[in-house]
Amino acid sequence: MSGPLPATPLTRLTGVRFPLVQTGMGWVAGPRLVAASANAGALGILGAATMTADQLRAAIREVRSRTDRPFGVNVRADAGDAAERVGIIVAEGVRVASFARRPPRELMARLKDAGVVVMPTVGALRHAERAVERGADALIVQGGEAGGHTGEVATTVLLPQVVDAVGVPVVAAGGFHDGRGLVAALAYGAAGVAMGTRFLLTAESTVPAAVKAAYLAAAAQDAVVTTRVDGVPHRVLRTAFVDTLEHDGRARALLRALRHVSAFRRLSGVSWPALLRDGLALRRAAPAPWNRVLLAANTPMLLKAAMVDGRADAGVMASGQVVGLIEDVPSCAELVGRVMREAEEVLGRLAAATAVR
Repeated sequence: MSGPLPATPLTRLTGVRFPLVQTGMGWVAGPRLVAASANAGALGILGAATMTADQLRAAIREVRSRTDRPFGVNVRADAGDAAERVGIIVAEGVRVASFARRPPRELMARLKDAGVVVMPTVGALRHAERAVERGADALIVQGGEAGGHTGEVATTVLLPQVVDAVGVPVVAAGGFHDGRGLVAALAYGAAGVAMGTRFLLTAESTVPAAVKAAYLAAAAQDAVVTTRVDGVPHRVLRTAFVDTLEHDGRARALLRALRHVSAFRRLSGVSWPALLRDGLALRRAAPAPWNRVLLAANTPMLLKAAMVDGRADAGVMASGQVVGLIEDVPSCAELVGRVMREAEEVLGRLAAATAVR
């Protein structure tokens, strides 16, 4: 073996031990998973998009009660209460703020002034460049193989494009689950890798066992892209329910969306005026017709049906294509330790092969 991997710009910037990120998945990345990831040496990111502001504050404090390691929080930049959530992150001393959309300059400045590392997730070169222009400290670059909302460009193409274009640490996401992938990403110039599906399938993930079993049984080609969840490309596991979504007419899709808007309002305690403000903010961030704004409510509720309620027959399961390579449900400590050992072994084999020549 070649010995432990050296520190990378990601580990130096965030203070974590290993260049691994557990992504901020809604309904999945709760305090237990985030703390376990952090304790294992990775950067755990709390999935706050499905939490109220009060729930976010409580979740941060629970993570803090379980670990003294750095962790992050994922925030919806287009949420009507994004400024309040940023205030909570600052007040609670969170190390990293991750965004699924480019945050406004004023929010980024407020975080940076407080010493919070700002690390948006991007899926296109132009988005990466704009995020850095606005002051991002690092980027998670997500290729089309990734689960959830995704783009069209594969990680192996997008990653070197972004690395060559920006001057901040870049974390590769989409298609990673082991030490080989980590070494490959480092070779491309990344500072680490981010994994969602792989961390979803760990012992500390609160996803119901039956849903985890569905993931373990899936092949790579079962992670398909659909626009029928919320109107934009979304990579999910193919199920009978997803097939139903694909064949629904517009009227039925909008009726389902209206039901989910109402259900989400009851679940979150958000008022109708606040939901309207969120819809207006979403339209400003990414111009779209009102029917697509309504469809946005499908995402949290359909994910909750599977990830919380265990209803794979009535919800969706966001999944990267890497699901076809995952065969077990280790603890976060076992997973992180395995990935790092594999990476060291790969580097050792490469060094030995080079020495022979």
